[in-house]
Amino acid sequence: MREIIDEIQPWFESGESFTLATVTRSWRSAPRPIGAAMAVSKSLEIVGSVSGGCVEGALYEASLEVLETGLPQVVTYGVSDDNAFEVGLTCGGTIELFIQRIDRQSFPEFLEIARHIQDAKPIAIATVISQGENIGNRMVITRETQYSSLGNTGLDQSIAEDARGLLEQGKTRTLTIGPSGERRMEGVNVFIESYAPAPRMLVFGAIDFAAALARIGKFLGYYVIVCDARPIFATKRRFPDADEVIVSWPHKFLPTFEVDDRTAICVLTHDPKFDVPLLELALRTKAGYIGAMGSRRTHQDRMQKLKEAGLTEVELSRLRSPIGLDLGARTPEETAVSIAAELIADLWGGSKISLSSTNSIRIHKESLASESS
Repeated sequence: MREIIDEIQPWFESGESFTLATVTRSWRSAPRPIGAAMAVSKSLEIVGSVSGGCVEGALYEASLEVLETGLPQVVTYGVSDDNAFEVGLTCGGTIELFIQRIDRQSFPEFLEIARHIQDAKPIAIATVISQGENIGNRMVITRETQYSSLGNTGLDQSIAEDARGLLEQGKTRTLTIGPSGERRMEGVNVFIESYAPAPRMLVFGAIDFAAALARIGKFLGYYVIVCDARPIFATKRRFPDADEVIVSWPHKFLPTFEVDDRTAICVLTHDPKFDVPLLELALRTKAGYIGAMGSRRTHQDRMQKLKEAGLTEVELSRLRSPIGLDLGARTPEETAVSIAAELIADLWGGSKISLSSTNSIRIHKESLASESS
């Protein structure tokens, strides 16, 4: 819903009802990720996409029915269905969607959720998507509190705990749990939409490569910060795509910043007086990705200095240096693509080799089907 919130919020504020269809589970090579959404207004306007065009026609018809009746539906489209060719999901995947009608009466928390998303404040929505009398029951969870109920105190407690865990990880997922919140049981499917703040990318070194990386970092959904000790180079004018431009010595700025396992640290200074003190700190943080630019010789000299600074082999093994994948990149833009490719491969467990030579390897490495809580 994050992608379309600015378009559907005016519908809600004007009192117009609409349906929201959200991908809750997917299997194999589904075209859009979990959480992708499409909305249909009472005036028959459509925003968003759940399959890149494959099933939108069939989903539109199902959405009109939900808009008319107000009764939520769970629908599944895939190659195993008899109507697979009809709906056009020829990419080989299967997707499950939850369709619900949204209006002021049925979803009074909607504007509060929209504000949290727009202000980059963490919030999660847990919705029962199992067929039955509780389908559509909803609970809204923040780090501090929760609103509404899924219909059972034990279920509320278990799902609130899971939702806060997913918020910390920035993940959206369908969980299967017992009717009263029992772990390792089945009975209730609950879709948890996690709206965590964007992951952060810290780019050290105000050079042309940093400008290109800031641009692609924003494209990938990162909150990008560029840091350099030289005020003449570290300016917003030179880095218009960065969310923040910080003038500070990198090793002095990093300790002031809250680094988590979703943070990417990209050191582009390739100057020992900047990058060695910085990497000494960075490699001891929880950052999910740490990369440093430089030649093979620069890398060897840097590693020696870091060993002398007392870093262990385990800590040093976290460093991606030279940074990026071997794409033969030469320009700043090409280099930024190689760094982005390594980030994506690390995130999803990619093999980092050509897809055309990986016939025996699944394209999507992580199963996006439901998990038992």
